[in-house]
Amino acid sequence: MTLLEETRRPAPPQRPGPISLPLGLLRTARPRQWVKNILVVAAPAAAGELFARQTALQLAVVFALFTAAASAVYLINDARDAEADRAHPDKCRRPVAAGQVPVPVAYAVGGILAVLAPAAAALLCTPMTAALLTGYVGMQLAYCISLKHVLVVDLVVVTTGFLMRAMIGGVALGIPLSRWFLITTGFGALFMVSAKRYSEAVKTAPEKLGATRALLTEYTTGYLRFVWQLAAGVAVLAYCLWAMEGAPETGTGLLPWRQLSMVAFILAILRYAVFADRGTAGAPEDVVLRDKALALIALVWLGMYGLAVADL
Repeated sequence: MTLLEETRRPAPPQRPGPISLPLGLLRTARPRQWVKNILVVAAPAAAGELFARQTALQLAVVFALFTAAASAVYLINDARDAEADRAHPDKCRRPVAAGQVPVPVAYAVGGILAVLAPAAAALLCTPMTAALLTGYVGMQLAYCISLKHVLVVDLVVVTTGFLMRAMIGGVALGIPLSRWFLITTGFGALFMVSAKRYSEAVKTAPEKLGATRALLTEYTTGYLRFVWQLAAGVAVLAYCLWAMEGAPETGTGLLPWRQLSMVAFILAILRYAVFADRGTAGAPEDVVLRDKALALIALVWLGMYGLAVADL
């Protein structure tokens, strides 16, 4: 065996130790992705019921349960893809692929979390919350197994995952979800998901597209651009219709904050579209935190929206 062949061989799996195993399980659960679960406050915030004490406690429970459900999916996904990940230049560092977490342990912990999260939701929240969590876990596992290889369906599944995060807080608290909330949230999520896919397709070398994401070789950049532009337009239209629909009822406050929030919302979409057009729209949380102007626009929108809900 030549020296070159020796250097190309994947590193042998590591033997997990008493401390490395828990740390590996935590890394596999993707703590950095937990920030997405803050979306559970979206429906209560939209309904103006965010600051009640009981609401805060219930949302903390829902956040923890959704985090457990999402972690279960990550664990099972990495266990299933362990062999393929070992041959990948970046994914080989994942704890399961590197041997820090044995495949059977990842399957076992993921399976336990996948069962316990909906069961705990049934006991601590409502049956509908448990049903939504069960649907989320089932859909994401189906995505890991086969749906990520189906054109368009893969975009819909990832988008629906974001929408379920935004819905579950309202479902747990018995808050009705308006059609405008669902449309704006759904198409806003599709905008960010397709913008991220477009950026990956633009920035990744053609010969590496399949290795980065299964279906990137099947999508054209023109199609992905069409999707994020369409989604952005529908999200803006739905939000504006919601804001204007409330015009007759509002007016007791100092200013028409609900209608004025349209300006900040549209600016946020336009600013995010700059990064999508450049092909630099990665993870949504990274885009917002990296760009100070976008973060400021988001804070202005939150302020206007809060004033509208409080009717000040």
